[in-house]
Amino acid sequence: MSADQPRVLVVEDEPAQREVLAYNLEAEGFAVSRAENGEEALMLVEETAPDVIVLDWMMPNLSGIEVCRRLKIKSETRTIPIIMLSARSEEVDRVRGLETGADDYVIKPYSVIELMARVRSQLRRVRPAAAGERLEYEDIILDAITHRVNRGDAELKLGPTEFRLLSTFMEKPGRVFSREQLLDRVWGRDIYVDTRTVDVHIGRLRKALTRHGGTDPLRTVRGAGYALG
Repeated sequence: MSADQPRVLVVEDEPAQREVLAYNLEAEGFAVSRAENGEEALMLVEETAPDVIVLDWMMPNLSGIEVCRRLKIKSETRTIPIIMLSARSEEVDRVRGLETGADDYVIKPYSVIELMARVRSQLRRVRPAAAGERLEYEDIILDAITHRVNRGDAELKLGPTEFRLLSTFMEKPGRVFSREQLLDRVWGRDIYVDTRTVDVHIGRLRKALTRHGGTDPLRTVRGAGYALG
């Protein structure tokens, strides 16, 4: 799993459906985690927050609705998009799912192609760079497809780590990221890197951003981390 791969958690108690979903998502370039019940889903989200959750409503013990409710009441997880899958096609069920906090509601049986499009739509909302979108902040433009960054009229030369750092900041201007959060998003949870390495690469990114003039747009928040703007 590369650090900049968008992550999707599939929560489905039917093994065959779970694997079909995972196979198609992986073919689309997503890093996929699997959970066969609600309890496992909550544990996996706590370990590594995914970018999007595909969540089945009807599961034993802990239903998808309850999983959704628990995730949406916590500040750390409430912004993760949840696509609810359900055989319940009545309008009242769809309304209940959305009112519980689901960001989208897909009725079974569903088109895999349509579901992939809905996952990408949610991803564009929360991680536009991972979805290949162009990002802009003041006079900085980041093109996620060509991997080019411009500030004003000058093209900036960034290494891959600095590029991922900048795209993370530009997706959420003003948000303070801790060193641990940056390690998880930029380097990946599976790779051990000392938190001081973050400071080194932040320094390199600052130099690149100010090489052709202009103020440093990165802000150090003492005891908390770093932010753009």
